[in-house]
Amino acid sequence: MTDAKSAALPFWRAKKMSEMTPKEWESLCDGCGRCCLNKLTDVDTGETVYTDVGCKLLDGKTCRCTDYKNRQAKVRDCVRLTPRNVKRLTWLPPTCGYRLVAEGRDLAWWHPLVSGNPNTVHSAGISVRDKVAASEKDVPDERLVDFIVSWPGKWPKGSKGKGPVAPQTAKGTGLVAALKRAIKSKR
Repeated sequence: MTDAKSAALPFWRAKKMSEMTPKEWESLCDGCGRCCLNKLTDVDTGETVYTDVGCKLLDGKTCRCTDYKNRQAKVRDCVRLTPRNVKRLTWLPPTCGYRLVAEGRDLAWWHPLVSGNPNTVHSAGISVRDKVAASEKDVPDERLVDFIVSWPGKWPKGSKGKGPVAPQTAKGTGLVAALKRAIKSKR
């Protein structure tokens, strides 16, 4: 790739993960909080399932760690993502910016680096906001199976496209068309 061509690309497309600055690396996190949900892994099959139980440091409203700097000292199984391990971590959600870039894919429209807005991850339904059922402080390990959910391992409807999907009316037409009909009927 020529220097002019790579300069026109966003850093996550122009650089290898190992070449990113610490600030660039951290900005790949979309702030969804899905990786901070407790997961269960079958020791025989290696299959991982998510729960809707959050890490004791996860703030379910902001979807951020309440002590990011000291998280690994406070949470023994907290995994620090690196360019080296990100390709091997099979439990990263399919929507994860680190995973997408590691797989050679682009970031989604709702990622703050693309949208320019840290709230699009919430409005697109990607984040764990209002979806965390409990904190691990309140759920013993043996009860985690009662909290197994599938949504963190999936792309929410409409989140893969170029932008937000227009709300649909009962007739299956877009909101704009419904509003136009309503305005026309009042004339």
